Amino acid sequence: MLRMNTPQTVPARARWMSLLAKAPPHVLSEAVAQYGALPSYLWLRRPEVGLAMVRARIGGTGAQFNIGEMSMTRCALRLASGEMGIAYLAGRDMRHAELAAIFDALMQSDAAEKVRQTVLQPIESALAEKLARTHAQAQATKVEFMTMVRGEDA
Repeated sequence: MLRMNTPQTVPARARWMSLLAKAPPHVLSEAVAQYGALPSYLWLRRPEVGLAMVRARIGGTGAQFNIGEMSMTRCALRLASGEMGIAYLAGRDMRHAELAAIFDALMQSDAAEKVRQTVLQPIESALAEKLARTHAQAQATKVEFMTMVRGEDA
């Protein structure tokens, strides 16, 4: 059975696909071990590595320009039960793309709650910890400037 996405499910799917794509490899491996046996699937598109052009805007709002290329990996598969999973992620890790596509498909099945608890929540926690560490490191270098009032400004 192939399930179609409705507009209401797209933001939720985008969120879990983002988590799967950004997952640190060691956290994803631990989550797979915690989840257990993965279902069988048929490749629609085997993992392949390519390049994507990264674009930016001058000042965040100005004219677009090509900043450079980055490696990315993509794949698509269909579970034996019919759900289709896809993955696009930065980098060249084909196993990561495969697992992300499997869990994307499982999130569209009856196993969604198990995937959410055993895979997505640990990934979300790891990403939140990494962000907190980065924020703490940036805060350690923060400089507070004071402005002295000059005589003519008073």
